[in-house]
Amino acid sequence: MLSVEGLDTQRIPLVLDSPHSGTDYPADFNHAVDPVGLRHAEDTHVHDLWRGAVDAGGVLLHAHFPRSYVDANRAADDMDPDQIADSYPLPLNPSIKSTLGIGLCWTREPPAGGPLYDRKLTAEEVHARVTRYHQPYQARLRALLDQAHGRWGEVWHINCHSMQEVASAMSTQERGTPRPDFVLGDRDGTSCAPAFTRAVADFLAARGYSVAINDPYKGMELIRANGAPSDRRHSMQIEVNRKLYMDEATREPNEGYDALKTTFTNLSRHLARFVEAALEGQMT
Repeated sequence: MLSVEGLDTQRIPLVLDSPHSGTDYPADFNHAVDPVGLRHAEDTHVHDLWRGAVDAGGVLLHAHFPRSYVDANRAADDMDPDQIADSYPLPLNPSIKSTLGIGLCWTREPPAGGPLYDRKLTAEEVHARVTRYHQPYQARLRALLDQAHGRWGEVWHINCHSMQEVASAMSTQERGTPRPDFVLGDRDGTSCAPAFTRAVADFLAARGYSVAINDPYKGMELIRANGAPSDRRHSMQIEVNRKLYMDEATREPNEGYDALKTTFTNLSRHLARFVEAALEGQMT
């Protein structure tokens, strides 16, 4: 269901998670679309691209289940009740993501936005997915962050994602809008110290990448729930353009894969130095 790498070698309070790179599709998914097309929802390979963070002294959590089945980066109540066949046992509070069909449990097929199911999900199905997959992932991430914070007094968290080269019909942007190489999300400066965002943005820009901040992605639930810089908890979302590393049609790595993986490894080392310096300053 999920994996954690680096616990035995962790040297710094740097925690990364990839909630959308899972490729193990549960047998009870029972969707009504082409499985190959459904893979457009995946942040395929993202957890592998970031594995260098483990050697840099951090830990890496990643989901094995696919986000289209249940999205670990959504609130547990982010579901439109009209998308459920019967009465859900808990209050629901759908966001714009649910309206687009990409809320807690996806209801539309990427990238065109057609129906994902030939029926409505039952309340039992949704609740089971939340209980068996969604809640354990969010709880595991929180535990990793709490453990690091308890040990070092501060923690830095990177929520790792990938994005389509251009906006699709399921985006808040106009369809066809090109994306930059990277989008950093810190919820308009509220989920981490500004220096953390600058450290990443400056590193990437210095290497020739185009970088946007909070446009169009500000960071979703895992950033909202875990970012509290006043409590020395820093959370940032990093979106990388899939054109840099993958053929979106086949999901196979392209010729840029190794270079991007090296960039992420070097960025992880850069952030390790940033964290170490921040901790030293805290102790002086």
